[in-house]
Amino acid sequence: MILTRKWSVFLALAGLFNVVVWPRFAVAIWNDPRAFSGPDAMTPTAFLMVHAVLIVSAFFIGLLVLGLGLRALAVARRTRSLPSAALSSTLSP
Repeated sequence: MILTRKWSVFLALAGLFNVVVWPRFAVAIWNDPRAFSGPDAMTPTAFLMVHAVLIVSAFFIGLLVLGLGLRALAVARRTRSLPSAALSSTLSP
């Protein structure tokens, strides 16, 4: 399946957004007073662990979406520059 250039750009931007936003959110959660408890506030709480799982999974899904978007952009660029005869031979399985 070949995506249009617009969808490829959308995927790349959505992935880039996730890769940029989630690390900043991780810093905010780490600095939140609910993240640690116990003596000297060194024991991670369930609040921190749940958000850590959320952040890590969303970050890697964002990386995957970014990679798919960039790959789709590369395919769209390559197919746009090929003549129609070469295009039909590269698209057939």
